[in-house]
Amino acid sequence: MKIAQPYRPEPAYTALGDDNGAPFYDPVAPASFPKTILRYRNQRWADAVGLAGLGDDDWIAHFARFEPLPDNIPAPVAIRYHGHQFRSYNPDIGDGRGFLFAQLRDGDDRLLDLATKGSGRTPYSRFGDGRLTLKGGVREILATEMLEALGVYTSKSFSLVETGEALERNDEPSPTRSSVLVRLGHSHVRFGVFQRLAAEQDRDGLAALVDYCIRHFDADLAAVPQGEQAARFFARVSRRSAQLAAQWMAAGFVHGVLNTDNMNVTGESFDYGPWRFLPVMDPGFTAAYFDQTGLYAYGRQPEAVLWNLSRLGGALLPLTDEDALNDVLQGYPRIFENAMAAAFFARLGIARSDDAGADFKLVADLMRWMQETGVACERVFFDWFGAAASSARRENSPLAAPYRDAPFADIAARLTAQTPDRPERLEAEYFQQEKPCTMLIDEVESLWAAIADDDDWAPLTQKLTDIETMRKAFGFSQEFAASGA
Repeated sequence: MKIAQPYRPEPAYTALGDDNGAPFYDPVAPASFPKTILRYRNQRWADAVGLAGLGDDDWIAHFARFEPLPDNIPAPVAIRYHGHQFRSYNPDIGDGRGFLFAQLRDGDDRLLDLATKGSGRTPYSRFGDGRLTLKGGVREILATEMLEALGVYTSKSFSLVETGEALERNDEPSPTRSSVLVRLGHSHVRFGVFQRLAAEQDRDGLAALVDYCIRHFDADLAAVPQGEQAARFFARVSRRSAQLAAQWMAAGFVHGVLNTDNMNVTGESFDYGPWRFLPVMDPGFTAAYFDQTGLYAYGRQPEAVLWNLSRLGGALLPLTDEDALNDVLQGYPRIFENAMAAAFFARLGIARSDDAGADFKLVADLMRWMQETGVACERVFFDWFGAAASSARRENSPLAAPYRDAPFADIAARLTAQTPDRPERLEAEYFQQEKPCTMLIDEVESLWAAIADDDDWAPLTQKLTDIETMRKAFGFSQEFAASGA
């Protein structure tokens, strides 16, 4: 087996528990699949973690049969956690159709996890079959590729293998095709892991988990007095979570299921089920058909993140002072507003001013205008990238007339007054196109229909190429996405 260097295995999470994992995880066995057809391989990120040299046979062995990677976790583990699901506490969840398979370092020295979705039943599957539909796997690839291109700090779809099983589902025509997905993520330590330990009154387990997180994600906090570490760590998680919420808003993205078990300590977006992108600016737009009250609607996502943080803070109470945790929560709105301005300004290709309040007001006014006029969200970002540097491009936009109308005049003046940031990006192939790359629900369904009806993967391949063209044009790096963390 050939593995490109540097492959840097570091099976850290399993060191938290004993041979049986308690109280952090359970050793599990992967499902055995009748077929293993490689449908997607993320070569760019395989290279980033030293696995680009794997041949297809070895790739299937590791990411469909889950033979251990060298010097890594010897057998998969299902992580234990609880969580609030639509704000109702559920103690009966955990990794129900996935597991942690391996951990390794990338070129930026981040500890990353390779974890699965659709890899079979675990002790937490309840009544589920532990499987993933092929459509669900394709949708996750589209979500992660699009979000990464738009500057959102997201997990990466690493591998997708079709598994040859016929699955019955209530929310799509059945029987439907099956798959197993491997994600590459910057930690899968969910808020719900802390909630479980707190519910079980396992103070030692909480302390060990905080120590693990500080050691691997916030190493500088090791020098902080021990009695203050949990609160300082919580402040970091809160800041990163606020930044993530802002990035979702700037991307026009609706996650759909912002339960506490779907948020992690590194502020990385992950676990994509009923996600959607906004066609037009609509604070009430929801992604999940079952979100009848709009709890996780686009405009309520920052509030949902704060509510989840308050649950994490409650779980950390045995380790630190309550006032210190409350102070962190009180600071969330200010941090979010600043992150919101940063995320929108980055997407617009303009530099921040010295007045954070004015920057946020410009974003709020732009969003209000977009909502009132019903213009296509992604078109606005495409037309206004670089602001003053894009004036000639905007004359050829379908929105040229609304941009000249009086209601937009003040916003236009403020945008063009900002210094263009990275104007050289306007020379990229993407900005020579007539229209932006989008990922609306009808496009997603069309891509899937080609696969479902004719086993035609060419439209998906072309869409991923289009997204890659956009990613290169924007040039949002991982450093940008995690800035200020």
